[in-house]
Amino acid sequence: MATKIKLMRLGKMRAPYYRIVVADSRTKREGRVIETIGKYHPKEDPSFIEVDTDRAQYWLGVGAQPTEPVAAIFRVTGDWQKFKGEPAPPPMKVAAPKPDRKALYEEAVRGNGEEPAAGATTPKKKAAPKADAPAESPAEAPAESPADTVAEAAAAGGEGPASGTTSTPAE
Repeated sequence: MATKIKLMRLGKMRAPYYRIVVADSRTKREGRVIETIGKYHPKEDPSFIEVDTDRAQYWLGVGAQPTEPVAAIFRVTGDWQKFKGEPAPPPMKVAAPKPDRKALYEEAVRGNGEEPAAGATTPKKKAAPKADAPAESPAEAPAESPADTVAEAAAAGGEGPASGTTSTPAE
């Protein structure tokens, strides 16, 4: 049986990640595999590559043929040079380790343990002064009594709900 070392695509659209697998050469890309020997995440910065070197050397030794993308990955990791007996490549770029979240939290608590010396950190907004002041204040305006308004309404013709006339809407 002819075996190939190839990439098995996983993930979603525009966010692929791959497993480096050993499979029969006649199987499809996501078909049945014999063994998984690594991972490849091309969208990370720098790309994440993890290969089980011992298993890769075994499969190359028994005649498994890597596809072009897998051969390129093996050249980056140095597995291909190790198999061929060539000098090792320069070391891969590795992402910086992420800081421990618990340590960051404890440091923030220690730093913010003291009360701030001068009030709030952001200044409080002040209300804008009114641009248009009324010429006449409500205290100076003549006040009308409710009796005056009722008398004006009665003199106006007696229309309204208190007049006693009923009106029907025109069709």
